[in-house]
Amino acid sequence: MKLLYISALALLAFACARKQEQTQEALTYPKTEKGTQTDDYFGTQIADPYRWLEEDTSAKTKAWVEEENKVTFSYLEKIPFRDAIKKHLTKLVDYSRYGTPQRAGEYLFFTKNNGLQNQPVIYYQKGNSGEPKVFIDPNKISADGTVSVNLGGFSHDKKYVAVVTGKSGSDWQEITVYDIATAMPLPDKLEWVKFSGAAWRGNGFYYSAYPKPVKGTEFSSRNEFHRVYFHKLGEAQEKDELVYEDRTHPLRYHGADVSDDERFLFIYASEGTDGTELLVRNLAKNEKSFRTLFPGFKYNYTVVDNIGDDLLVFTNNKAPNYCLLKTPYTGFNESKPEYVIPEKEELLEAVTSAGGHLFAGYLKDVTSRIYQSGLDGKNMKEIALPSLGTASGFGGEKGDKDVFFTFTGFTYPPSVFKYDIASGESTVFFKSNIAFNPDDYETKQVFYPSKDGTKVPMFLVYKKGLELNGNNPTLLYGYGGFNINLTPAFSAFNLELLNNGGIYALANLRGGGEYGEKWHKAGMLGNKQNVFDDFIAGAEYLVKEKYTSKDRLAVSGGSNGGLLVGACLTQRPDLFKVAFPAVGVLDMLRYHKFTVGWGWAVEYGSSDSASGFQNLVKYSPLHNLKEGVNYPATMVTTADHDDRVVPAHSFKFIATLQEKHKGPNPVLIRIDTKAGHGAGKSLAKVIDEKADVWAFMFYNMGITVKE
Repeated sequence: MKLLYISALALLAFACARKQEQTQEALTYPKTEKGTQTDDYFGTQIADPYRWLEEDTSAKTKAWVEEENKVTFSYLEKIPFRDAIKKHLTKLVDYSRYGTPQRAGEYLFFTKNNGLQNQPVIYYQKGNSGEPKVFIDPNKISADGTVSVNLGGFSHDKKYVAVVTGKSGSDWQEITVYDIATAMPLPDKLEWVKFSGAAWRGNGFYYSAYPKPVKGTEFSSRNEFHRVYFHKLGEAQEKDELVYEDRTHPLRYHGADVSDDERFLFIYASEGTDGTELLVRNLAKNEKSFRTLFPGFKYNYTVVDNIGDDLLVFTNNKAPNYCLLKTPYTGFNESKPEYVIPEKEELLEAVTSAGGHLFAGYLKDVTSRIYQSGLDGKNMKEIALPSLGTASGFGGEKGDKDVFFTFTGFTYPPSVFKYDIASGESTVFFKSNIAFNPDDYETKQVFYPSKDGTKVPMFLVYKKGLELNGNNPTLLYGYGGFNINLTPAFSAFNLELLNNGGIYALANLRGGGEYGEKWHKAGMLGNKQNVFDDFIAGAEYLVKEKYTSKDRLAVSGGSNGGLLVGACLTQRPDLFKVAFPAVGVLDMLRYHKFTVGWGWAVEYGSSDSASGFQNLVKYSPLHNLKEGVNYPATMVTTADHDDRVVPAHSFKFIATLQEKHKGPNPVLIRIDTKAGHGAGKSLAKVIDEKADVWAFMFYNMGITVKE
């Protein structure tokens, strides 16, 4: 009976594979017109035949998008279990989810999604035990759930709150002001805001904005001259005071913050995603000009709190694993720095202050450790956490008696805890009501050698009792850049993989910040190839240790992670069965010419220099696709309102891939509408996309998903 059962399975798998091959043989891609554009990079001629696809709003590009989507969705619709997966995901994600509460005077603000709401709703209540009431429900602003709302900052008297609204996933924002007592909006409305909150002072606030873009180029043109303004309540935006600008450096970000006692105004300037310059102005003394406390842009600086005229500054200044410095606002004595929290072997990921105490968050092998101390950094004690995982929050004001934090892990749905500062006790404040038994699953951390011998950590999550037979469907996820840490977090969407005998693998690649600035620098600029080597080595480890095989391995990553997947599928197309480059940076020679792409040059380098070009062209996914190669089954995903990594990256990449790819594997692009880089995407759109990703993956691995 057992042999017959195995034979039946083999026949079924063969039949599925055969049906799949027939579908793929019939796949006809749109014929994408090729131009004659060629660029000269320091004597090297680089063809760019699909340059016209950069005009994302042109009628010609829109027609091409429709044709590509027609092919993609026609393919996806033929997958017999696609609808079943969507039903599974809809059921899995239908549970209450809470955000970490913020205290504003007598009120407590938090977000909650009852389950299937497209956007989380902002609630508020009096004290810790008051009745929750809806403050703002973004789901009532747009019928399709494509408007997202966040709280941008409370006035210091707790009478008003700035509300930041985003539409269709774009980075462009609008700021409105609400009266907290009445939960009603004021007439104030600010437009063309980007990368900004609201830093309150008295009856107004500071914010950052760009000049209004030319109509038709809102989502693609380069953003220049980021300025800081002061908005006074009740006045039109045209009357806002220009507080800070840098006319000689148009490609810099500028953000403002105000100390809780309104004594200081801080301006953070940066030339990209790493390295800041900190300027300060004493408002209490009515200073009219800024002094440069820390010049840029070698290190990062964040003011955590002030004690009178002294500032507590979180920085990696001569401390690759970060530290907390104390300095007078009038100037930093670099020869005799005063450390409140000195650098340790583990990464100091964040420092917050509340209730007259500091809360220091460390990463030890990519899991959280939280410590409480006085404002002098002394009498430090560890705060007990539920298990190994990720803790975030611990922010508040000087008079707070308690703080809130959220804890999560791969098999620990996010829960909100209230921490009593005096007693050191944590109690559950909000808990998700998901029907999920963590005891059914296992999380394991392994360390594997990369190409140069560097040990790289990787988390593996799967159902207990899973046989390591080299045949398990596996998704390997990575990012590896911009000093960003990938720490354990729960995803109901991943349960679809785990419940079908699969493995979720997350690799903590160099380029991230999991082990401090040294780890980050080992994966940036001229060291970027290390990131790809780390990812490839992780895939090889999974195959070698029989977690999976090349025919059952998928790779996924978004944004910089989309670059990761794109580079690895061009370098090792034989190693993966399926690839998902999402909203990826795929044209490394021109990324800096769109919206805020110039800000990534500190991480990647730029093709505007000869050395930068020589490095980038070696791994740029678009420029390393080769004729006649059988690439993995690939589904590129992007969106029409992505003004972070413009969709032209994905458009040109898939056009080139469809031109050069030879083999039965489908190479498609899924282009979402009224969506952007990811933030603020409606839950309905997320479910649709996740269902298509799992369906595409399972189908191309020859796996059938049950109803």
